[in-house]
Amino acid sequence: MIRVLVADDQALVREGLSALLDAEPDLEVVATAADGLEALAQARALVPDVACLDIRMPGLDGIEVTRALCGPDADPLVPVLVLTTFDLDDYVFGALEAGASGFLLKDSDPATIAAAVRQVAAGHGTLDATLTRRVVAELVQRRRLQPVTAARGSDLLTPREHDILLLLAQGMSNEEIAAALVVEVSTVKSHLARMLPKLGVRSRLQAVVWAYQNGVATVPGA
Repeated sequence: MIRVLVADDQALVREGLSALLDAEPDLEVVATAADGLEALAQARALVPDVACLDIRMPGLDGIEVTRALCGPDADPLVPVLVLTTFDLDDYVFGALEAGASGFLLKDSDPATIAAAVRQVAAGHGTLDATLTRRVVAELVQRRRLQPVTAARGSDLLTPREHDILLLLAQGMSNEEIAAALVVEVSTVKSHLARMLPKLGVRSRLQAVVWAYQNGVATVPGA
């Protein structure tokens, strides 16, 4: 059972998301919070598998809570799925830098929401092709995530790591990447573990954003 914390200062959103997740046979909402301070306290007390956080909350905002739960000094470490609307790109960027595992648009359909929670719980991050590219398309126009340039980053990557980065940017899971490259999942994981430090990023999602921002991957239709 995947244990979930839901934090949103809007009662309707909080209750609706909780009901939606509780309706899934493998998901359980173990706590809800109406502000950032409560969310942080609940997360530290209950250590859920995933914390679904609104980006803007009173007390502490979603970025501050994400940093506390996912940063290098986090104890315990709780994966964060950020709830956002499409026009809050600066906030989304801040949450990404703070260590969020993924993003969930508040108008997503129920199946996408449940799938996003499962992906984050499994350590895959939310790399749904449509969701990620919509957010990344806006972030690309804003500012760089890391000082590692495209040329420098590409030079550091092996051909196989480059292939994996491109497939990651398409929204593929480890299993899907392994199938596409005809290798073991453990091999994909090993390549990812070596690739992320080379790019100066901490997560799969940050690697995807790096790839789009630096033109290594391109947004369809852009």
